[in-house]
Amino acid sequence: MGDSGLVDMGGPTFRAGERYVLLLKTSLGTYRDGYSPIIYYNQGLFPVFPDSPSAQPSVHNWIRRPIAGVLPVGRKLGIIGAEGEGVAQNDLKAFEYFRRIADSHADDNPDTPQARFVANAFVALGHYFLDGIPKTAVKPDPERAREMFAYAASYFRDSEAQYYLARLYLDGVGAPHDPRQAARWFGLSAQKGQCQSQAMLGAMLFAGDHVPRQAARGLMWLTLAKDNAKDGAATDQDWISRLYDSAFQQATEDERALALVYLKRWLETRRE
Repeated sequence: MGDSGLVDMGGPTFRAGERYVLLLKTSLGTYRDGYSPIIYYNQGLFPVFPDSPSAQPSVHNWIRRPIAGVLPVGRKLGIIGAEGEGVAQNDLKAFEYFRRIADSHADDNPDTPQARFVANAFVALGHYFLDGIPKTAVKPDPERAREMFAYAASYFRDSEAQYYLARLYLDGVGAPHDPRQAARWFGLSAQKGQCQSQAMLGAMLFAGDHVPRQAARGLMWLTLAKDNAKDGAATDQDWISRLYDSAFQQATEDERALALVYLKRWLETRRE
């Protein structure tokens, strides 16, 4: 990998730290002659095959589209077929795949390990509804996107869904402009370690932006966000680092010291 941050996988080229849905042709039992979606993230391919996790499918087609999390291939979750279509058509097939998951598994027990994969499907649908899919019947529908994020955020308590739902409330897109509601969802997500939510909550608390000002606690969240962003996308690292640097420079010595106290307590609680 060179300075450009691009990774050559011997076919399509991917940018390190970004996520892509890949359509992989497999030859695994039930999935013979079918396609299964996996996630490329941060220079690694993460296919999930319940019966054969070490299988090595070959790249047949791909979609450059950010998606939250890793979606497994389950016997009940369906298969995507994509033979020679363009990106928009592949997006539509992925959309239909995620919609089948959401329709079939919306009432699954949220406390089971597989629940996070169902939540991922709702988050993926939320992104598709936000942007729409060009030249298809899937048009931008922010209100529907909010419903997708809200369901995964509430029922599955998914941290990614909580973050995106908070952003909608903060931006007033598909939802009323409600920074307090946004802060609430950022807080729930931040508690689960989601670095973007930690950064947004920290910035709001530090500045007293629509919430009571708590500079030290805000700086604590920004410190956590900066540390947790190290393994994420470069774009997240950049804006989170800028928020942290700005807050740290503005903070008084007492606020910095208190932030360290809060940070120590947080880390000790997480170890328990």
